[in-house]
Amino acid sequence: MASKMPMEQPLCLVGNGTNGELEVKPKALEILYGITQPVVVVSIVGLYRTGKSYLMNQLAGKKRGFPLGSTVQSQTKGIWMWCLPHPQLSDYTLVLLDTEGLGDVEKGNTKNDNQIFALTVLLSSTLVYNSKGTIDEYAMEQLHFVTTLTEHIKVKAQEGEEDEEGCQFVRFFPCFIWAVRDFTLELKINEHLVTEDDYLENALKLKKAVTKGALAYNLPRECIKSFFPTRKCFVFVQPAPVKDISQLELLPESSLDPQFLEKTRHFCQHVLQSSPVKTVKGGHPVSGQMLGSLVQCYVETLRSGKVPCMDNAVVALAAIENEAAVQEGLAHYISQMKQLKFPVDQEELSEKHGESMAGALGVFMDRSFKDEGQKYLQKLKDGIKENYGKLLGKNEVASKDACFALLEELSAPMQKRLGDNVYNQPGGYEAYIRDRNQVVEDFRKKPKNGVKVEDVLEQFLASKKAEAEAVLKFDTLITDMEKHLADGKQKAELLEQQRRAEEERRLRAEQLVKDQERSFQEYQRQLEAKLAEEAATMKKEAQKALECKLKEQGELLQQGFREKSMLMEQEISTLKREINSVREQDFVSLAKNMLKVFSIVYDICTFHNSPSQSRSQAREKTRKPK
Repeated sequence: MASKMPMEQPLCLVGNGTNGELEVKPKALEILYGITQPVVVVSIVGLYRTGKSYLMNQLAGKKRGFPLGSTVQSQTKGIWMWCLPHPQLSDYTLVLLDTEGLGDVEKGNTKNDNQIFALTVLLSSTLVYNSKGTIDEYAMEQLHFVTTLTEHIKVKAQEGEEDEEGCQFVRFFPCFIWAVRDFTLELKINEHLVTEDDYLENALKLKKAVTKGALAYNLPRECIKSFFPTRKCFVFVQPAPVKDISQLELLPESSLDPQFLEKTRHFCQHVLQSSPVKTVKGGHPVSGQMLGSLVQCYVETLRSGKVPCMDNAVVALAAIENEAAVQEGLAHYISQMKQLKFPVDQEELSEKHGESMAGALGVFMDRSFKDEGQKYLQKLKDGIKENYGKLLGKNEVASKDACFALLEELSAPMQKRLGDNVYNQPGGYEAYIRDRNQVVEDFRKKPKNGVKVEDVLEQFLASKKAEAEAVLKFDTLITDMEKHLADGKQKAELLEQQRRAEEERRLRAEQLVKDQERSFQEYQRQLEAKLAEEAATMKKEAQKALECKLKEQGELLQQGFREKSMLMEQEISTLKREINSVREQDFVSLAKNMLKVFSIVYDICTFHNSPSQSRSQAREKTRKPK
């Protein structure tokens, strides 16, 4: 479950406070925040005392868990949660939500029922509606909460018609399963055997009349067909004699009706195999952490008296997730770069930087979504830029320290001879130059001294200039002409060393330019993949909605509702246009993002290509228009 807190039993996730308002329970929220895996959320709603909790315990693979109760008093107050490793998907967590019984007489009003139902719909990837007896008019009337969903859930932040909102529900609502308990009829329609799904679809058929009664009859049926992308039905016989029902969780399987047991197994198998991962608008998978944020967002909205809005929730969630994605990406970069042991040469540092930046970008892309204007990508860039700048400086300092320490060690014997006046005698200058050249030769042989080898050597030789001149002055074996030539040679050697140091800096700058090209290609590759993935998800989301609407339209035509069918044409045409425009929008977005990324990468590498002492000037230059 990728959580530090395994759940041995369910916990209350959303309860009713002392003032009757919904409140999120901190302990359950802590569990969710500990789950990093994507979640499959299966919830159950229905009238109280209809055996919902038994089905949820079966899905959990447990005999007990959610309280069944044995009286007419509802046992499940609020929304209870049980997080378990998914039994069939190793990289997912199964989240079971058991709701407070709808219609509980103790509550006295329907406001709480409406909020619980709407909240459950918003959180679920599969919604199970549990009822008793048959799917008749009474059962439909008890599902009246579905007819008011447009009043309790908004898709878009902008104000719009309720009908427009309802048309969007099919794209984001959970799969719908109707579980009919204590079913005693034969599955026959007009004397023909039918499947459970046929039974449900027949119960959802509309009346052609336009009377007030017909409109009321059709409304819940139209909502179910219009709002939910898939529908499934299971009918269960009574599990045991009435006298034993209250002790259902205590009865051995041998005491339960075999048909009931078989249907329960079939139900669990279907739910576990078919329930999709929970996603938010845009198709982004939801982790346990994200689900916790969604719960908080929706409950706070309900407590404020406002209507929960999917758009607003996604924006708030994206801000949380994208900030976390930046921190994770930056943490990845820092941890990878810490593997280096300074000093290192520029090629090794650049290679590690490139790998670490690509990895950090991948971490960011995996978690981020809806990063409007690449705001959070820019933030990640700034963090990498700052850290890489520090590492460049740290590597230079480490290289200088290592080089100076090595030169000090290698020149120690020479310095001792100098202190003992060994060179202050005839022929001393030749010995001095020989010893100094040996120090330089031995220094160059030592590997892993970093990026400042020639620069430090230039400073070392420059520091020895006055010393060499003093030794030369006291060497009586050398004529004035020879001293003049020796002085010229020493100057030439210093110039050559300056050239070497400049070449070292040039090669380092060239390497950073190569880094720029590689970084741009990596940003381009990962952004293209991200945009393509998002476009495919958007297209899939729209296609799923289109298939549902086409199916619904076909059923209306088949049942003779030509006028209702024609009313759906505009909605269907809008979905088709959206699907066709996805790729075009994708390429436009890609072009804009590539220009932004080029600016980002150029900024990084211009900063890094500048010598340490002139980076502030380099930054100023990049701000000036050409």
